[in-house]
Amino acid sequence: MTETVVLRRAVAADAHAVADVWLRSFATALPTVGRAHSDDEVRAYFRDVVVPLQETWVAEAADPGRGVVGMMVLDDDELSQLYLAPDWRGRGLGDRFVALAKERSPQGLALWTFQVNTPAHRFYERHGFVAAEYTDGSGNEEREPDVRYEWRP
Repeated sequence: MTETVVLRRAVAADAHAVADVWLRSFATALPTVGRAHSDDEVRAYFRDVVVPLQETWVAEAADPGRGVVGMMVLDDDELSQLYLAPDWRGRGLGDRFVALAKERSPQGLALWTFQVNTPAHRFYERHGFVAAEYTDGSGNEEREPDVRYEWRP
């Protein structure tokens, strides 16, 4: 059975759920990457900065009790965050978010992901993104080597 999931702009009341998706996804997808901030700091950042000030989108499952199961943040032509609840990976939500991001930024997009996140590399490359720059991680808070991807129509 396929569950109905709606993509919509996040509102203030979504901030805690958005942060929770980010925290669970990060812990599952990136277990070797040390986080730069505590859970409480992450929740405050999503509540005070991300949701109210950035173009934040959520994937909300229609079934009662499911709530927010994915999130994406756009910052002009940068896809700055895309995280899915671990049990929602592989269901096409990431594909829907990337399609929305391309629709919102038809001139092109860029993003960063960690070098250790090879599933993300495969995902973005499947969507036409190309690795444009590799770094040693000195420019990110986690100090983890990363890669910048770009998509141009």
